[in-house]
Amino acid sequence: MTEYRYLGNSGLKITELTYGNWLTHASQVANEQAAACVKAALDVGITSFDTADTYANTAAETVLGDILKGERREGLEVFTKVYWPTGPKGPNDTGLSRKHIMESINGSLTRLQTDYVDLYQAHRYDTETPLEETMTAFADVVRQGKALYIGVSEWTGEQIRAGAALAKELNIQLISSQPQYSMLWRVIEDEVVPASEESGLSQIVWSPVAQGVLTGKYKPGQPAPEGSRGTDDKGGKDMISRFLGNDELLTRVQKLQPIADELDLSMAQLAVAWVLQNSNVAAAIIGASRPEQVYENAKASGVTIPDELMTRIDDALGDAVVRDPGMTVKTSPQTRPV
Repeated sequence: MTEYRYLGNSGLKITELTYGNWLTHASQVANEQAAACVKAALDVGITSFDTADTYANTAAETVLGDILKGERREGLEVFTKVYWPTGPKGPNDTGLSRKHIMESINGSLTRLQTDYVDLYQAHRYDTETPLEETMTAFADVVRQGKALYIGVSEWTGEQIRAGAALAKELNIQLISSQPQYSMLWRVIEDEVVPASEESGLSQIVWSPVAQGVLTGKYKPGQPAPEGSRGTDDKGGKDMISRFLGNDELLTRVQKLQPIADELDLSMAQLAVAWVLQNSNVAAAIIGASRPEQVYENAKASGVTIPDELMTRIDDALGDAVVRDPGMTVKTSPQTRPV
């Protein structure tokens, strides 16, 4: 069964594998299949679920709410996010203004069919809204009982420190950061992780399998397998394109197979287990288009990779790894999206 970890400097425990529905529910995956995947997650002991209002333009929250209806709410940890444009995408349907946060939490709770979310996350940093306005709005959401804890996603170390300082002044708990993190994408290690440790946050990481690249199914010099994310025209192919055009990287990824074999793991399980070796990581988000993927990924929970094999992973991937902490800013919007 999936193991639990504390989230940040709080008493909240979440499952170290968290089920996420970005790019799947109400998009790539039919509702019946989505329900089967969520059932599989519950079967393996996953009780933490991550979504966002922007996924499938709010429809992903609706799908998840319908599926979880009837489950014991106290036994679940439900996370959602706010920032990206939603609905008709008017001038105030985006960002982290007080107006957008207050309207968005109400919409999310209605779609998720719950009175509160366990974690409400700023999906990006809003360069056009004063941080004090954003954090004060989040504080009011917490005091109204609509969210228990606050988190951020893809914020820099400096932004995390500033947000944590305001949260402390406002007497609310900012406890999590949700960045991209994998064997291939380690940009959080030098700045975000130290800032999080100082400020009482831990990481809930997305894309631990690098959008599927670390499964090893994408071979150098070969087309993407039919039915894979690399052939998906609903957004998946765009997300993975930067990896698929790099044959040297794909060749290096193939060198991970013997290491996975030594641990009796699949390459996907190895990738998920790898991010969980970082002591500041509370959970890895796993997505699925088939229930079998959930059952397989669940085997990564509780795995310890010996130091010698961690070194061999580094040697195998070499300079294919992206480590530049500046990529957090470079890959985030510099103006509020519309």
